Amino acid sequence: MTLTYGKSTLTFVAGDTVLVPKNQLLRVIKKPIDDQPFKAVSMLLSDEELRRFYQSRSILENRDDNIIKQRPIKAHPLLESFFQSLFSYFDMQDELPESLVPIKVQEALTIIDEVDKRASSILGTFSEIGKIDLEKYMEEHFMYNLPLERFAFLTGRSLTTFKSDFKKIFKKTPGKWLTEKRLNLAHFKLTNEKQKATEVYLIAGFENLSHFSFAFKKAFGVSPRNINQ
Repeated sequence: MTLTYGKSTLTFVAGDTVLVPKNQLLRVIKKPIDDQPFKAVSMLLSDEELRRFYQSRSILENRDDNIIKQRPIKAHPLLESFFQSLFSYFDMQDELPESLVPIKVQEALTIIDEVDKRASSILGTFSEIGKIDLEKYMEEHFMYNLPLERFAFLTGRSLTTFKSDFKKIFKKTPGKWLTEKRLNLAHFKLTNEKQKATEVYLIAGFENLSHFSFAFKKAFGVSPRNINQ
């Protein structure tokens, strides 16, 4: 499983456990190996559940750069056994009984806290999003197809402040700048990496192929399907 967030790409293999912090933009590519079906278990841990769990436990204050950047939880037989117990529900094609959900969440958090205390620096932190470097964030995340309201939220701004700050930094409106950046990225992937238009439009942040093709031809005078011909 390959996770791409910003300009970073991480790859995980069978048996890995990974943390994904909230409000983290990323793309996920799942690649079966040796013709075996891809299997993974995802757990959504709410702030309420995490606050309840960590209110009586110590939290690692010195954040470990490795877990912040790479997201892995150390392998342990307890983790393997826990996830195997969840797979059995999928194998039986039965839903996990509702009454078991809080028990399983508690079990997961207890095991993670026991085998890798570093996780508390992510799971036990509840600070609100603060105003961050807009230029750096947008350069790293422009390829995500999000409404401006979401970009504003993720950079710690109101929509009005986001637009104002954006214009000061980039000298263009967000819409015009995003379109240009996405088209240039698509052009690079088509010409330098020889990718197909059907592969590129989503990677570059366009919602559908027809809109991408129209915008690309308008900008470069040629259809993305024909650019390498």
